[in-house]
Amino acid sequence: MKFRTSAAVTVASLLLTGLRAVAQTPEAAAAPAKAAGMSSQQVLFWVLISLLIFLLLVLLLTFVGIAVQMRPQLRKVYELPTVRHSWSGRVLGLLVGDATLVKGEVRDELLDHDYDGIHEFDNDLPPWWKYSFYATILFAVAYVGYYHVAQAGPLQGAEYETEMRQAALLVSPDADDPNKLTTYQALATPADLSEGKSIYASNCAACHGQSAEGKVGPNLTDEYWLHGGEVNHVYKTVKFGVTSKGMVAWKGKLSGKQILQVSSYILSLQGTKPAGAKEPQGEKETAGKPVVKL
Repeated sequence: MKFRTSAAVTVASLLLTGLRAVAQTPEAAAAPAKAAGMSSQQVLFWVLISLLIFLLLVLLLTFVGIAVQMRPQLRKVYELPTVRHSWSGRVLGLLVGDATLVKGEVRDELLDHDYDGIHEFDNDLPPWWKYSFYATILFAVAYVGYYHVAQAGPLQGAEYETEMRQAALLVSPDADDPNKLTTYQALATPADLSEGKSIYASNCAACHGQSAEGKVGPNLTDEYWLHGGEVNHVYKTVKFGVTSKGMVAWKGKLSGKQILQVSSYILSLQGTKPAGAKEPQGEKETAGKPVVKL
């Protein structure tokens, strides 16, 4: 059949596309992974999932296409008394246009019940409704058995308490207190400094210059600082800002790690003496320059 041939060609094409994606070089896989913030393994996982979804869609369309083309033959099979009332016959009825499996049997038979002129008919509930109700009963039995009888999993209250304890370990009670300095050490790894450079270029270069030479904001490459040149002072300035001087607070836009990364990158620029550097501002302070470990 033509439909089967075209479906086979489509499946083969999708398989070849998926194999090309899987067989790409590590360098090619690393580029989109880095851009999306995902590892190459995660990219490979989503490629395979996408391929599987495409294959399922193709198989479904193939099955529906075959059923449409064979509807006259399937209708004759469905009309057989031994087939019509079986489970397979009900599914077959959906393929030939009989929606009894979904809607139920409508008998339009009046019962003896009459309330204020409202008559009750003896019609079935939709099968999908009944089977969904049965499924909820099975789910309830399994849930009670797993969580309450076997106690194999934590209940919602226990999960909430666990998550709150984990959050307490990650968030300091003084994290949003601008009067208390942090006790961080400047980051020195190439990965952190590279990320700090990217953050700086996206958020800080407009005011401080591409090379931190100073524009609207002060020069960040000399030994003079308006609000301290130690990493925790720089971290505080970036996080909470200095609204009176036009320095915005970045705590709502950058995470704590990102702020530390960009602060460490700024300190790594000490003594670079870029062209067109702005005149010194503030007080002289020798900031701790991180040592890059290669």
